[in-house]
Amino acid sequence: QVQLVESGGGLVQPGGSLRLSCAATGLTFSIYAMSWHRQAPGKERELVAAISSAGGSTNYADSVKGRFTISRDNAKNTVYLQMNSLKPEDTAVYYCKGSYGGRYDYWGQGTQVTVSS
Repeated sequence: QVQLVESGGGLVQPGGSLRLSCAATGLTFSIYAMSWHRQAPGKERELVAAISSAGGSTNYADSVKGRFTISRDNAKNTVYLQMNSLKPEDTAVYYCKGSYGGRYDYWGQGTQVTVSS
């Protein structure tokens, strides 16, 4: 059974930082492209950042470029999202996703990030 479990969310003040983690089990993690998505209340889920299976390629939404960094540790079956200079508009539920072969997609349950003073 595939499981993706996010952690690291919480309440942070504007300008602060958080590091999200997503631990994967039940799949061959090293062959999956991984991504982080977020969904704010009343809005559609959007892609935040993605990383290739070996970690050599990344891409980011324009809204987070220069502030967020996605990385992965294939030895630990974990993908990370380092979020710096957080803004109130970054408030959302953050989800990780694993994708392989255009056919297999798995989602985590999400972790809440709230940026507020």
